[in-house]
Amino acid sequence: MTTTQAPIDSPFGYRSTARQVVAGIDLAGKTALVTGGYSGLGTEVVRALAEAGALIIVGARRPEAALGDLAGIDGDITILPLDLSDPASIDAFAAQVAAQTDRIDIQINNAAVMANPLARDARGYESQFATNHLGHFQLTARLWPLLAKSGHARLVSVSSIGHRLGGLDLDDLQFEQRPYDKWLAYGQAKSANALFALELDRLGEPHGVRAFAVHPGGIITPLQRHLTDEEQIAMGWIDAAGNVNERFKSAEEGAATSVWCAVSPLLEGQGGVYCEDCNIGKMAEPDAPRVSGVAPHIRDAALARALWAKSEELTGVNFRP
Repeated sequence: MTTTQAPIDSPFGYRSTARQVVAGIDLAGKTALVTGGYSGLGTEVVRALAEAGALIIVGARRPEAALGDLAGIDGDITILPLDLSDPASIDAFAAQVAAQTDRIDIQINNAAVMANPLARDARGYESQFATNHLGHFQLTARLWPLLAKSGHARLVSVSSIGHRLGGLDLDDLQFEQRPYDKWLAYGQAKSANALFALELDRLGEPHGVRAFAVHPGGIITPLQRHLTDEEQIAMGWIDAAGNVNERFKSAEEGAATSVWCAVSPLLEGQGGVYCEDCNIGKMAEPDAPRVSGVAPHIRDAALARALWAKSEELTGVNFRP
C-alpha cells in the first residue's frame, strides 16, 4: 500500500548529513548501486553507504574520472561504465552488474543532467527526459531480477523541487510540437522521476521492492555546468562575488535524504512517496514558494501508469514486475 504523502516524526532534517543519517546502521553484506556516484552529492551517497559496510557499484559515464574522484573513500567500490543516454550502454552495464552480484538491496538513480541546451539522443529523444527518466527506466527494468532477488530492496529515484516547474505533456515529451524550454524540460524529467517511483512502488511491493522519490535540496554541484553565472545570480543562487546562497546545502547535506530513504527503519513497510529534508514531503499549497513541497501531479496514480506505458513504448522495454 502506498504511504500517505505527509511528514512523519524524523530525527533528521534540513542540515542533516548522509553520514549522520546512516550512523549506527550496519550495511555489511548489502549491495548498493548508485548511478552517477562520483560527482557532487553522488560521491557523498557512495561515501556514506560504503563506510556503513555496503558493497558499492557505481555507474559512471566517465569511469576514469570516477576512479580518481572515489579514490579516497574506504570500502568495496566497483566502477562500471554507464551512459544513460545510450540503450546499448545500459544493457551492457546491467550485464556486468549481474556478473558481479546476484542481488541489489539498494539502488539509487542519482545521475542527471539539468537545463542544458536542446540536445537529442540517437533515437531523437530530448536529452533531459531521455537521460534522467528513460535511461533509469530501462536500467531498472534490466536490473529488476536482482532487485527482486533481494526480497527487501529499496530504490531511490532522485527527483527535484524542479518538478514544480511543470508537469508532463505525454503527447509532446520530446518538444517536437512546442518550443524547447530548458527549464520546462527539466521539470518534466524530474516529474517523471517522481512518477516512476510512485508506480514502481505499486508494482514492486508484492516482490519486496519499495521505491521513493527524493528532492536533495539546493546544492551547488557540477549539475549546474550548463548555467552561466549571470543566470545563477538572477535566480539568487549565488551573489555577484560568487558566494553561494546560505540556504543552499552542502553536498554532504544534499546526499542525506537519498541515504535516509535507502536505509531508515522509519520507512519500513512504506514507499511510493516524495521525500525532502530527511522526511516525507508535505503537499504544497497552490501559491507556495517553489522551495519545497509536493505538487499534486506527481501524486497522480493514473498519470504514473500512463507514463509507465509510454516509457515502455519509447524504450521498447516491457517492464511489468
